[in-house]
Amino acid sequence: MATPLQLSLAINGREHQLSGKLVPYLPPADGGNGHGPGSGTVAIVGLGYVGLPTALALYGRSRRVLGIDISDERLRVIAARAADLAEFDRPVLDAALRSGTLELTSDTGAVSAADAVIICVPTPVDDDHAPDLAALRGACASVVAGARPGQTIILTSTTYIGTTRELLTEPLAARGLIAGQDVFVAFSPERIDPGNPDHEHRETPRVVGGVTAACAQRAAAVVSLLTDQVYVLSSPEAAEATKLYENIFRAVSLALANEFADACTALGLDPIEVTLAAGTKPYGFLGAFPGPGVGGHCIPCDPYYLLWQLGERDHSAPLIEQAMRSIALRPGRVVDRAAQLAGGDLAGVKVVVVGASYKAGVADLRESPAIPIIDGLAALGAAVSFYDPLVPVLRLPSGREIRTVTGPRGEDFDLAIVHTLHPGASYAWVAACKQVLDATYRFDAAPHRAVV
Repeated sequence: MATPLQLSLAINGREHQLSGKLVPYLPPADGGNGHGPGSGTVAIVGLGYVGLPTALALYGRSRRVLGIDISDERLRVIAARAADLAEFDRPVLDAALRSGTLELTSDTGAVSAADAVIICVPTPVDDDHAPDLAALRGACASVVAGARPGQTIILTSTTYIGTTRELLTEPLAARGLIAGQDVFVAFSPERIDPGNPDHEHRETPRVVGGVTAACAQRAAAVVSLLTDQVYVLSSPEAAEATKLYENIFRAVSLALANEFADACTALGLDPIEVTLAAGTKPYGFLGAFPGPGVGGHCIPCDPYYLLWQLGERDHSAPLIEQAMRSIALRPGRVVDRAAQLAGGDLAGVKVVVVGASYKAGVADLRESPAIPIIDGLAALGAAVSFYDPLVPVLRLPSGREIRTVTGPRGEDFDLAIVHTLHPGASYAWVAACKQVLDATYRFDAAPHRAVV
């Protein structure tokens, strides 16, 4: 059970008074008479950056895990042990496959064999920043079609408020399966920090919002297989809003961190030093580090789900809107700073972008700021290369593909832009570049570096 001190709230100590509003899940004293979720089959629908780690977190806690993905290629990559995973998850994948605990299939009808179903598919936005629920609608439709009485169905994909009822509860009712009576439906947002061993499933609290109290208890029992701390919320809508708030807060914080870093640069100050110093205050401050932009499957996309939903109701959220505009403009700021270092003209300048993935330790390129940075540099005539030991090929918006530099030498480039630094990789060569633009603000290996 969590203590008030574990709440990440900058509210000057009042979290001690408010923590009682959180309802921790307490397993039945009798362990469910041997019929708990650990003794059954759990199906994971979608084996991407969220689904596969979720399936692996169930290893040793559920006797049978069905990994379902409609992409045969994705299943082949996982079966070959070649999926992009944190190092600590690789031996777990091998053990789960060798033991037969994890079964891979593209047959969505296999959900009928599961006692619990966890839906983990991507929910991006389209070019107009409207929710793209094609994958989620397809996954939910498949789960509804294969649902049977007694199942617990949990949606984890981030989406707009009301989606759980719209895509699961109502279609199930149309089939004659009533939530809370025949099936048990809930929303429990994923909380996965790719590539970060400090935030493992087991140690990261989760929240669950059920359509009914019975739904919440059944779903919490399943989620408790993944983590030791589960909190029961009043509804799936409350859980859906929780996930949006988490990532909107992060988006606003990062937009502020980047803007404050620009102010520090203008005033000749080190924004990292100032951020760390502010972080020594034990209340009222939750800091973030600046960088070249914001990438990944969550922060650049999730706030738009709320903005879209509010827009449908003619309601605005100007602070969130401005934060997302700031985030979208950040890669352009890096390009402008590069041009400034080059004397105002990037034509013919040999530039290498150091690191292309959106985050250290992962090969994920989704929404990576490196892509618009490279595209923007090329548009200004620069001869652009990139180096990333985890990313062999990068596709630009034009469709052109470029491959990572192998064996890079600093002497070969006029300018290096430090974007992502992977743990365990050597970047000593960067110091030999004529100019270094450190977009991470933390690359100290080049004394002559400039920052954004």
